[in-house]
Amino acid sequence: MSLSRVVLTSGRAVDLAGLQLSSTYAGMLEGYPCKPVNDMVIKDLLGIAERAFPTAPVHLVPPTREYPDQYAGAFGPVEVLPTVACIGSFRSTALDPKHDPVSYRSTLTVIWFQSTPRVPYECDAEMGVREVDWVGLARDYEL
Repeated sequence: MSLSRVVLTSGRAVDLAGLQLSSTYAGMLEGYPCKPVNDMVIKDLLGIAERAFPTAPVHLVPPTREYPDQYAGAFGPVEVLPTVACIGSFRSTALDPKHDPVSYRSTLTVIWFQSTPRVPYECDAEMGVREVDWVGLARDYEL
C-alpha cells in the first residue's frame, strides 16, 4: 500500500512508497546558508538516498535558491534553500511493454525541497516533482 499517489504532468500516476522529510539546515551549527553549504546539503542527501534505496536510480529536482541579503559574508552571499528536504521512493507500472504487468514495476527515488512538511498528493505536489521525466529516469524491476 502506498502513502500517496502523485499524478505527473505526463499523466502517469506514481505511488509514493517511502518518504523522508528533514529540516534543510538541521545539522548546521554555525555559519550561514550559502552556496558551499547548500551544495554540501545536496551531496549529503544524494548519498542518503542512494544508501536508503540502493536498487533505484536517484534524481534531484533542482531546488530554488533565494538570495535575501545583498551583502556577502566570508563564504559568499546568503543563499537559502526551501526549509524541508524530501527523499521520496516512487513506484509505477513497468516501462517496458514486454514486461509482465503483474510481475514488473518501475521505480525512482526523487529528492526535492519544499517550504512545508506535507506529503505530496495527486496534483498537489511540487511542480518539479510532477514534471519528473519518469520514462527517462526510472528503472523497471521484477517483484
